[in-house]
Amino acid sequence: MKKNKNIIVLGSGGIICKNLKKIFNEKKIKAAFFGSKKANLNTIQGLKFLKKKIKDNDIIIFVSAKAPAKNYEDFYYNIDMVNNFILAIKKKKINYLIYISSDAVYGDYKIIDEKTDTDCGSIHGKMHLTREQILQKRFGQKLCILRPTLIFGKEDNHRGYGPNQFYQKAREGKNIILFGKGEEKRDHIYSKVVANYIYQLLKKKKTGIYNLASGNVVSFYKLACWFKKMSKKKIKIIFKKRKGPMPHKGYRSFNVNLIKKTIKGIKLENTEKNLSEAFKEKL
Repeated sequence: MKKNKNIIVLGSGGIICKNLKKIFNEKKIKAAFFGSKKANLNTIQGLKFLKKKIKDNDIIIFVSAKAPAKNYEDFYYNIDMVNNFILAIKKKKINYLIYISSDAVYGDYKIIDEKTDTDCGSIHGKMHLTREQILQKRFGQKLCILRPTLIFGKEDNHRGYGPNQFYQKAREGKNIILFGKGEEKRDHIYSKVVANYIYQLLKKKKTGIYNLASGNVVSFYKLACWFKKMSKKKIKIIFKKRKGPMPHKGYRSFNVNLIKKTIKGIKLENTEKNLSEAFKEKL
């Protein structure tokens, strides 16, 4: 990356940004992280601030989102963020933009790759897909879209069902709740690996669409057992009756050949090794 290009990250407090800050510090890369306090994309003040900060030839990493989008109020709020961003920089010549989307844009397929149809049924998936389309129209060949699957790491603050929630329960000495028998299997990816991929793609200025996943699936029951084993407190795994069908029909897997071929040298795995690194000294 040439030094005359400023890197601006829209987003500052989430699990991705926290890991990205660590990598940039390690690599001695200067980047400005702007969260909603300074650069709220849904306020006039935030847009004025951003308009002054973004210059011609800058590189943008767009992480900001109200997530997950649970209803259409959230949907339109997120769409407005992107449209407002584009209006604020309409006279700027952006060098390169990375947009952090989600695997939620895909429907329920057993194995997903970048060519899989984006026929998502969730509002969250539709939100990200709409944002992608807006950005593609504006930035074209200067755009890189990343679609990570569920991310785990100690920096998570959503406590979503899966390793992040299980970790919090185990740390607090609370029982881990599983729906059904925890038999559904899916892919998860470590937050540090996601940040590494963003850095590598940024360095090479790769464009196009990339799925970010480990390429391995593991059951929620197996994850819960791992945290129960690692916890120093006496906790149990409690099975709760499902109220509806299993998400993604009980299986969510990814073909990660494209990202592995594009960026070599980062080992992807969804194993106890990654879980141990993610949550070490925390249980």
